[in-house]
Amino acid sequence: MPQTIETRIPGFGVRFAEPADAALILGFIKELAEYEKLSHEVTATEEVLQETLFGHRRVAEVIVGEYHGEAVGFALFFHNFSTFLGRPGIYLEDLFVKPQMRGRGFGKALLAYLARLAVARKCGRVEWAVLDWNAPAIRFYRKLGAVTMDDWTVHRLTGAALHRLAGEF
Repeated sequence: MPQTIETRIPGFGVRFAEPADAALILGFIKELAEYEKLSHEVTATEEVLQETLFGHRRVAEVIVGEYHGEAVGFALFFHNFSTFLGRPGIYLEDLFVKPQMRGRGFGKALLAYLARLAVARKCGRVEWAVLDWNAPAIRFYRKLGAVTMDDWTVHRLTGAALHRLAGEF
């Protein structure tokens, strides 16, 4: 049984995900994708998550938020690196709390745990992206003290473009 760390919220704890959680994580990913109107982009499977999160070369980590023993949210994150700071950072890829469980402080507790983890790991920052139409999330993050990086634009290579560029080497 994974060790759950109790938070300041009675009945709510945070634990690191284990291999047996692959289906749970995939379920959260699908719920998040539905909320973000991006379900058509989900190609992850339990097998892929087993390999990438718990296999030989783990590329990300997951924490699970539980309320009275029931999984109600998760955060998936990985380390990046700031050349300017000369330190690693934590990049939060996904944060999700079930809609019926929102407004209880669970999302904030998950982020507070990641901040605590970043400090313990001597990271220089925690950062993430949010869809520009997601006003509730933007308000939530700003209330926590997060700063919007308006000067930066995310770029992405995927699919055929990624393979085409890889073939240029």
